Amino acid sequence: MTLSLALTSDPGATHAEKLLAWYDRHHRELPWRTSPAAAKAGKRADPYHVWLSEVMLQQTTVQAVKPYFEKFLARWPKVTDLAAAPSEDVMAAWAGLGYYARARNLKKCAEAVASEHGGIFPDTEEGLRALPGIGDYTSAAVAAIAFNRPSAVMDGNVERVISRLFAIDAPLPGSKPVMKAKVAALTPTDRPGDFAQAMMDLGATICTPKRPACALCPFRDDCLALSEHDPERFPVKAAKKAKPVRYGAAFVAVTDDGEILLRRRIESGLLGGMTEVPTTDWTARMDGGTTPDHAPFAGDWQPSGTIVHVFTHFELRLSVFRIRTVAQAINGGWWEPVTNLEAQALPTVMKKAITAAIPLAFTKSLN
Repeated sequence: MTLSLALTSDPGATHAEKLLAWYDRHHRELPWRTSPAAAKAGKRADPYHVWLSEVMLQQTTVQAVKPYFEKFLARWPKVTDLAAAPSEDVMAAWAGLGYYARARNLKKCAEAVASEHGGIFPDTEEGLRALPGIGDYTSAAVAAIAFNRPSAVMDGNVERVISRLFAIDAPLPGSKPVMKAKVAALTPTDRPGDFAQAMMDLGATICTPKRPACALCPFRDDCLALSEHDPERFPVKAAKKAKPVRYGAAFVAVTDDGEILLRRRIESGLLGGMTEVPTTDWTARMDGGTTPDHAPFAGDWQPSGTIVHVFTHFELRLSVFRIRTVAQAINGGWWEPVTNLEAQALPTVMKKAITAAIPLAFTKSLN
């Protein structure tokens, strides 16, 4: 038997003991994380780093977040730096990470910490939850990881581990309260932050959605789903509703000098505050116009294909039109050099629309 298995196979050990023994040996090295060895040596997690990473990680993968996290820290090393940054700079740095309401709330939260708390994050769930954009999950995660509070931290990885460990048959999202109660009961008063991160790591690396590595799991002797020989059945999820499809148009106007017409979306709503090429008034609930009749100005608009972008609650299909024109005053818009597009706060859907009309406008992948 290997040492890693021996560390977790004591039948008398509690769930927390088994998991923490596994975590001490197999934790992921992440740029925002304080390792168990560093914590034991007295290093404390930086609340700003923990909060920033947790906001970025919501509905986003670790690999996608790493470069954004490092870019933000290099540009704004402290929460007070982020609070003082122009909003358009923050939105531009966030562009491509998706779920842009998170970026707007990130800025508001930083401003609140700087102005109302002297640049110091509150150290309780309740205090954290009172900040803009921080809900139950983020407040619990920051309280546990940054301040070692015994908070029940629940993300998708933890839900998967808990649902399998206890073979919870009730479908999500209705079973969330039951799962959270289980997590709260398991969370130790000693090292609750490491326990929370260990649960996340276990779900991400061992208790995976497909083909979990049950033989390597510290809970393998306790897992009810494994004893039933069907761990992949959990977590049980309610049937998904088909996403509605919405239609609209995007208009890419380019001058002979290589400038493109851009404008900024209103602060509220979907993609609020982000930069865009002119589009029609589509929303998650209704279609927009799909013809050149809806262009920002009259002219010889040529079709450049259709792009598809999937949002959380709907699929968007934009008919793209292009025109070569001279720069002219457009209410609410400005002309930006195409060579400067990478620096703009353009969400992925707008990059797709621009690329349909100007194939070499961006060098990065738009997948």
